[in-house]
This record gives sequence, structure tokens and C-alpha cells, in this order.
Amino acid sequence: MINRRTMTFLAACFFAAAPALAQEKPRGAPSASVTIEQIQVAFIGSGAVGGGTLNYRGNSYPITVGGLGVGGIGASKLTASGSVYGLEQREDFAGAYVQIRKGWALGDQGKGTLWLRNGKGVTMKLNTRRKGLQLSLGADGVVIGFK
Repeated sequence: MINRRTMTFLAACFFAAAPALAQEKPRGAPSASVTIEQIQVAFIGSGAVGGGTLNYRGNSYPITVGGLGVGGIGASKLTASGSVYGLEQREDFAGAYVQIRKGWALGDQGKGTLWLRNGKGVTMKLNTRRKGLQLSLGADGVVIGFK
């Protein structure tokens, strides 16, 4: 049975994800870059765990990536790299991000672009590559932290 905290989190993801559909391109040059590797498993609900590296102002910082979502079936490995916009302080990178995803993976054919944004105005544009067998459609909440 799903507990109240999980239901609240999932509801918040849906409400926060709606504005992401109309999200406009960030202004200015990227302030950092990021690489992420994540394992995703889905059967109606979905979960993910992984890590990566934030490259910011000449330094590399190891990060953790986790999340919960709604919608999908299957399992896959996601590899992503891209640009970070609106990062003024390293600490602003950590936190909860909202993503809208719609895609598929079959073998090693799944790829695309993913936009994530947190409440501090930090936006990531990620070029993704997914391997595995997964069909996904829904909203996810992604939590990023520093190791």
C-alpha cells in the first residue's frame, strides 16, 4: 500500500510538472555541465537511483541522483550529459527537480533530450541515451544531492 508521504510527493510532481511543458529556453550561456548515470525500474510507478558529476567553475563534484515517478513499465539504464543554466552557487544545484518524460527504450535505441528544473531556478538540458526495455509516460520527481 502506498503511504501518505509517497502520495503527496507524486501529487506534487504532477502539479509542478505542468508548467514544465511550456518551459522556455534558458537565457545566457551555461553556467556548468553535468553527467548522470541512472538505473530506472517501472511497473505503473517507477523508481530510479544513480549518480554523476557536476562540473562547475573548474571543479568536479560527485552527485547522487534518485527519484520516484508515475507511469511506465520495464527497466533501463539512462546515461545523460548536458548543460546547467542559472547556477549561481554550487549549493543551488542540490534539491528536487521536476521532469516531464515521454519516450521509449528497446535495446540500445532510446535517446532524446530531457529538461529538468528545480525550485531555485536551476535548469538542466540533458542529452540522454537509454538502454533496456522500457515504455514510459508520466511525471517524475528527481532528487539530486552531493556525495
